[in-house]
Amino acid sequence: MRFKRLTLATSVSVIAIAIWTGTTWSSQAETSIVPGSVNDPVVTKSYIDKQVADLVKAELGKQGVDQTKLQQTLDAFQKEMEQNQGGQKVEVVTVPVGKRLIAKDGAEFIVRAGKAAVYSADANGISDLTDGKDITNGKSVPNNHLILFPRGGRGVTTATGQTTGLTVMVRGGYELQTQQ
Repeated sequence: MRFKRLTLATSVSVIAIAIWTGTTWSSQAETSIVPGSVNDPVVTKSYIDKQVADLVKAELGKQGVDQTKLQQTLDAFQKEMEQNQGGQKVEVVTVPVGKRLIAKDGAEFIVRAGKAAVYSADANGISDLTDGKDITNGKSVPNNHLILFPRGGRGVTTATGQTTGLTVMVRGGYELQTQQ
């Protein structure tokens, strides 16, 4: 009986010491790192942006870079980028009967209304990306298919017998020509 009491007392003591040790260490761990303190700072994007900008200005100043000239170069680059975005706009073009729509290099067309046929001065055609086919000169262009012109000088025209014009969505450079 005495052995059971001794075992019970030892077990209770060990458990009490373990609980006390666990709470002491965990409370010390929690108090050592407080969010927003020096040990665990809260950093925002605007703070990082400001620090990087200040560092870049300081470094450029050390290297003797003219800030005004650098800003002018950046402004010119931004203007050029905005002008290049114009090629990414989709423009709706009406092609009257008797005219053809000729693409520049890299242009894309989608025939939305009317019956169109391919115009090509050589044996090569145009790429129908929707069907994954090459459409040769004089063949019909399906409506609502994405057509790619890897090289300029090719285009679409109204199909033979068509009395109304075409409505074509165009992305990239193009020109309207009169058929001969």
